[in-house]
Amino acid sequence: MTTDERFPVPRHIQNESEAGYLEPHWGYFSRVRPCTNDQGSCDYLDQVYNSHDLGILYSGILWSTVLGIVFIWTIGRRSYAPSRGHDLLSGDTRAAGASSVTRLWRTFSASARRLLLPDAIRPIFGRTTRLQVLILAALATYLLIWSFLRIAYKTWITPVKNAPGLFNTRSSLGPFSDRVGILAYALTPLSILLSSRESVLSLLTGIPHQSFNFLHRWLGYIIFIQGSVHTIGWTIIEVRLYQPQPLTAIEWITQTYMIWGVVAMILLLLLVILSTPWAIRLTGYEFFRKAHYVLAIIYIGACWGHWDKLECFLLPSLLIWFLDRGARFLRTALIHYQYLPDGSMRFRTAPASLTHFPDVEHGDVVRLDFTQPHGPWKIGQHFYLCFAESSIWQSHPFTPLSLPETRDGSVTHSYILRAKKGETKKIAELALNKLAWSLKATTPVILTGPYGESITETLMPVDNLLCVAGGTGIAYVLPALLGLIRKPSVRDRKVQLIWAVRRRADLSWIEQELAVINNAATSHGIEVTIYVTRECGSSIHDKKLEKQIADVKVVGSSPSSSPMSITDVQTATPLDVQELGSKGLNRHPDLKALVSEFVDGTVRGSTRVFGSGPGGMISDLRSAVAARNSGAKVWRGDDRFDVSLVCDDRLEW
Repeated sequence: MTTDERFPVPRHIQNESEAGYLEPHWGYFSRVRPCTNDQGSCDYLDQVYNSHDLGILYSGILWSTVLGIVFIWTIGRRSYAPSRGHDLLSGDTRAAGASSVTRLWRTFSASARRLLLPDAIRPIFGRTTRLQVLILAALATYLLIWSFLRIAYKTWITPVKNAPGLFNTRSSLGPFSDRVGILAYALTPLSILLSSRESVLSLLTGIPHQSFNFLHRWLGYIIFIQGSVHTIGWTIIEVRLYQPQPLTAIEWITQTYMIWGVVAMILLLLLVILSTPWAIRLTGYEFFRKAHYVLAIIYIGACWGHWDKLECFLLPSLLIWFLDRGARFLRTALIHYQYLPDGSMRFRTAPASLTHFPDVEHGDVVRLDFTQPHGPWKIGQHFYLCFAESSIWQSHPFTPLSLPETRDGSVTHSYILRAKKGETKKIAELALNKLAWSLKATTPVILTGPYGESITETLMPVDNLLCVAGGTGIAYVLPALLGLIRKPSVRDRKVQLIWAVRRRADLSWIEQELAVINNAATSHGIEVTIYVTRECGSSIHDKKLEKQIADVKVVGSSPSSSPMSITDVQTATPLDVQELGSKGLNRHPDLKALVSEFVDGTVRGSTRVFGSGPGGMISDLRSAVAARNSGAKVWRGDDRFDVSLVCDDRLEW
């Protein structure tokens, strides 16, 4: 390797030809030993290399900390769970009491929820819990410490070689700028890892991949700040503090590694701007998603061109990204590559039957029903659906409202989606056009998934259950209720569904499933309350729909609901439909009062709240649930004030 390749002359003050030996430093130029420069330059080089080595060490400690937390979380999740044996008892049997460890854990959990569950500074962080912001603050503090730790804040005035009368001002600004640059490189694979849909973190910790989106976005902002500080610091040094000018500045900025550095910062700036909420609303989510992918990959390449000696952080970033995409293709192939009737095996889409529910004012709703041969998912998980007749380059997340039950090797899928704009609007128009020609219309669907975690896996028989949904968010909570009524009823267990819709006619989206739940209301103690928020008065059709739902005893032949048929059901109770709004007036149910009323009405046991709906509803639900938690009461043995929330938090803004 030539001297120019090792040490870009305008960038570095060492002369390899004068070296007695070269001292290697990981991620940086080899150090010339002994130092043949003036004393000030030698002292400065000592600080540069020492600070760089510490930066590499701190990056290693950073990653060790992250991996250590994940490891401890994974081991704790799999090997230790607070005993809830008394909760497994059903019927009339009551537990003597929880163990001290269990009570301590529940006390801590209830106290933490009360403090950390509500949204935190929404204008800045969006609809994000205080817990996530606290984690972000801890990470930012951790990085701030590593950025400044053990940097000697000194200034060295050194002569410029072959330029009598000119002096360079060397200071700790250079080592500090390099330090934050190293940390920015070290954070890049973590940022990619947090954004992965095929998330290793989710697999190990049990936390849904969408829950990491907040940290991914803000980690990107941190990387941008670090990159900006690194760039500004070295610009001041090379343009202002080094002499002669402007020759030094021109030679510096025209080097290849600096050109790539400028490109990287421009790409990083674009990534930050396009990821802001207003930019996503302006350009559309699909443009943001595709642009984000392309810009991120080019950015990593530009970072490689700027400083390839830190490829140890860049190569894993690329590997994580490509493995994530490869796993997505593999998931899709496992679902759709099948043996066909002619004996051949090839890719086959799922033909989904379409049902169209017109709503000119708020956006039409489309229901999809189909069966597909593959394994069952877990209640609460979601799939990404690609509508082949519209675009094979887009896929959107939807939660199935049907139970994940396998029959003859196939599973029934049912989805509801509201047409807003973009892809969902195209699907609504497609359904309307097809149904105009035939009463039975289908469209090919490509599935990828499932993603997320089970929301009912830890639900105990004596846990009280409150399901709160807004609009199409009913798909998230409905399977939990459908699964519950398949099991024996539990004495003193309180179960309630609160569903806010804009019109009474919206009940027809899930007419069959709602009838099944309503039929089991008496036997399983399920209370169903529906709030109509933008309509007053009801048409004859709406009254007939409510009566039809209440009168159904055994569900008919709908593909999604036939497995839900209930035998030996008791007389269904009339639906409790309450009107809150009117034409032009939008009112929402008071979730704080409803959650308080539910908890106060429980006899025993903790309460699990499942929620899905608009962002405002989720924020209100978080505050309402937090307010009902009381660590002191739980410690005294009143488990009714141990209230947890599981919500569909794919949207933060």
